[in-house]
Amino acid sequence: MLSLTHLKVLDAVARHGSVTEAAKELHYSQPSVSHHLGRLEADTGAKLIQRVGRGIRLTPEGELLAQRATEILGRLNAASVELSARVGLRAGRVRLAGFQTVLSTLVPKAAAELALSYPGIELNLVDAHPEVGLTMLRAGHVDIALIFRNDDTPPDESEGFRLTHLLDDPVYLISDKPRQRLEDHRDAAWVGGCERCRAATIAACERVGFSPRIAFTCDDTVIAQAVVAAGLGVAIVNGLALRAHRAPGVHATRLTESPRRIYAATYGDPPDPPATTALIEILASTVL
Repeated sequence: MLSLTHLKVLDAVARHGSVTEAAKELHYSQPSVSHHLGRLEADTGAKLIQRVGRGIRLTPEGELLAQRATEILGRLNAASVELSARVGLRAGRVRLAGFQTVLSTLVPKAAAELALSYPGIELNLVDAHPEVGLTMLRAGHVDIALIFRNDDTPPDESEGFRLTHLLDDPVYLISDKPRQRLEDHRDAAWVGGCERCRAATIAACERVGFSPRIAFTCDDTVIAQAVVAAGLGVAIVNGLALRAHRAPGVHATRLTESPRRIYAATYGDPPDPPATTALIEILASTVL
């Protein structure tokens, strides 16, 4: 009967053309490799190896069996990978950190699809600003961080993060009057987010020649829209925020500014765990 161990030895000898190199690869001693080859010849009743000077070469029968050994081992490896993936998708866990507008728009639909397709996977969600999410990802507290990047904040792939682009999210000027331009609000009060989040608003206004007067600081887009609807100020918000909540009395004008780019970030060398890969694929398909 053919043994997988014997076939692995023959495959290694065929690839290296050397018992010594095959032994190094397999972490066997040279006598052990020779022993396995001898047993394989005894089991098959065929001469598989010929001595040529100080080296060896395969006989025609040895070449035939070595080819089949390569095929068998390749199929076995593929089966092992596929099985591991299925097991991982039957009973796994994926932890995702995301900011408010993706958690209230994209993620619920993706989470429902994940639960339907892979009911054994446990999904944990954390509300976190992108920079906090990346810190959690690097520390191993989450498996995926959903982040956004503007023109002035390029992706972080040089820092060990791997990014999957999900969508481009357009930006809008919101006010209590229709069809407004940024230039119309040079002297207006503006609603801005925290220091990190208001940078895009300031940059957009400065490109048309003025610096906005930030009168309200708020990262909650529901509150920001309420302020705008009351006629107390104007703001720049993204499309996902408007999809999540649209306050009565708020008019949105799409700007020509570069959109925010939304990414799913993972960390470390690939491949990702099966559950992580499955959720990223579902997120990508959800936004199409």
